Amino acid sequence: MLGRARRKVLVLDAGAPRNRFAAHMHGVLGHDGKPPLELLAVGRAEVEAHGGAIWDTPAVTTRHEGDGFAVETDDSRTVLARALLVATGASDELPDVDGLAERWGSGVAACPYCDGYEVRDRRIGILATGPGSIFQAQLLRQWSDQIIYLAHDTDAPTGEDQAAFDARGIQIEDGRVTRVLSRGDQLSGVEFDDGRTIELDAIFTAPRLIPQDAALRQLEVERTEHPWGSFATVDPSGRTSVHGVWAAGNVVNAMANVPVSIGTAALAAGAVNHALVLDDVRLALRGSAKAETR
Repeated sequence: MLGRARRKVLVLDAGAPRNRFAAHMHGVLGHDGKPPLELLAVGRAEVEAHGGAIWDTPAVTTRHEGDGFAVETDDSRTVLARALLVATGASDELPDVDGLAERWGSGVAACPYCDGYEVRDRRIGILATGPGSIFQAQLLRQWSDQIIYLAHDTDAPTGEDQAAFDARGIQIEDGRVTRVLSRGDQLSGVEFDDGRTIELDAIFTAPRLIPQDAALRQLEVERTEHPWGSFATVDPSGRTSVHGVWAAGNVVNAMANVPVSIGTAALAAGAVNHALVLDDVRLALRGSAKAETR
């Protein structure tokens, strides 16, 4: 969007998108089932086709410099910019279970809307990480009537939660999960600390989402505390509390999937250009005033 607005654009790409572990992405209109890295490659080509430059290096430090910003990269280059759009995403901190990380994105997932349809009517385990896992189990019940709640290190549901599980046929398995089992390249089940095993076709869990927001912290933008973590505060256009800085996607929104991230970034890009136009007008008026006083 900024390239189409004929702005001089530089993208600093650390090369580690959150969804790089998945072979396919889902729920992305017009791109359902496409490998995420394929969409990324097409996007990079379009950025360059509209005059944008891409450096395959992450930003290391970001600071104020005059009326703009200076960004130092991992390969020791320094870039000066009038505005920043931070879209550095997030990473997932998974439960510490042997074999879980190896199946992340291929048998183990977090988002039912992204991956539930592909395992519909199969045996789905919910690896609990906290109170929110109870609703995650009820949500996955939309896709399958074979839901097994793995209490793991949490307390098993009781009272109304247990009654709701019973009413919808959700099975509860107590005990700590020690290992995710695979058969070939397919997830096949889990093993408990007492030696029991159960067969599963997929596991959903709720990892801790960690925003990759070092640049926003370095610039000391305002933050908001949420039940799912601390994130930089943005308005509907992605504008932060620091003049000239916008942010979009998972770095500021834990719920942002691929289409939401694309949409919020496009909206932020329009807001960036709008702000730069106003700045261009201000600078032009200043230049005219100086010329008249000569």
